[in-house]
Amino acid sequence: MSIVVPVYQGERTLRALIDEILPLTSRTYSPSGRPLVVEEVLLVFDHGPDGSADVIRELVSDHSFVRGVWLSRNFGQHPATLAGMASSGGEWIVTMDEDGQHDPADIGGLLDTALDRQSSVVYAKPTNAAPHGLWRNAASRGSKWLIATAMGADSTVSYQSYRLVLGEVGRSVAAYAGSEAYLDVALGWIAGEVTTSPVELREEHGRRSGYNVRTLLSHFWRMVLSSGTKGLRLVSFIGVAFAILGLVLVLWVLASYLLFDVGTEVQGWASTMVILLFGFGATLFSLGVVAEYVGVNVKTAMGKPPYLIVADPADGPLGRTATRPEPPEHTTPT
Repeated sequence: MSIVVPVYQGERTLRALIDEILPLTSRTYSPSGRPLVVEEVLLVFDHGPDGSADVIRELVSDHSFVRGVWLSRNFGQHPATLAGMASSGGEWIVTMDEDGQHDPADIGGLLDTALDRQSSVVYAKPTNAAPHGLWRNAASRGSKWLIATAMGADSTVSYQSYRLVLGEVGRSVAAYAGSEAYLDVALGWIAGEVTTSPVELREEHGRRSGYNVRTLLSHFWRMVLSSGTKGLRLVSFIGVAFAILGLVLVLWVLASYLLFDVGTEVQGWASTMVILLFGFGATLFSLGVVAEYVGVNVKTAMGKPPYLIVADPADGPLGRTATRPEPPEHTTPT
């Protein structure tokens, strides 16, 4: 197995995570008695604001199974995960967070589920509420429900960053996924059987989540755009709905004029303005959705990479910070 950990704020949590993984680097057994060995742990440095880079270097020096994967800049969790997948060599790839929520001891259960159900992708399915705030949990459930109902995703599978992926599937996705692709949607394009396995989430170890409202909304919107042309179909649905509404209003106005005595006074300015505002709002929303799809295709056509792996900056030209010593001052002999 290869374990891929995207690292953004792991200065205080990575050492404990590696200590928990360490027993799995020798031959161990899953709950059903299947042998497994973690051959490598890939720590993908995503240019976070703390001292994660130095911790990664120390762990690489201390453990032969730990490898550092260095990105040229901050790309985000999903691109960093793809970079780790592309660099892996295991028959299976496990992806997990850096913050201690995911217990490495559950990996054996994920493997049993994959082999019992012949699944190429297994997501961890939390048996308890995520250790986040009420609003974030509600937003997460709401977004997943919206994807499942409006976008046609599988409602029985809950996307999680703790997942087990068949190695050849994960590396193939990392090779062709575009810069705007949502990782789990891209996995669904080629994975065979996708299922879940129960796990219990733990509290984050002494740090707050790196996600805020803006990044969560961006995460959700990328999921929508990656799920195919269903967003464009929604635009068509809005157009048809407003066309039908307009026809109904026209028929109502004609019926009022022909069948009822409405007098000569001009009425209805407020309702007219409301209709115009709703109509223009729907039009602008539809144009915005279309523009997002055009933007995704433009970035893909221009060759924007989802990630770029580089050497450890400390070992290359950026690490050569020492300056040439000043020559000694010449003194006149006396």
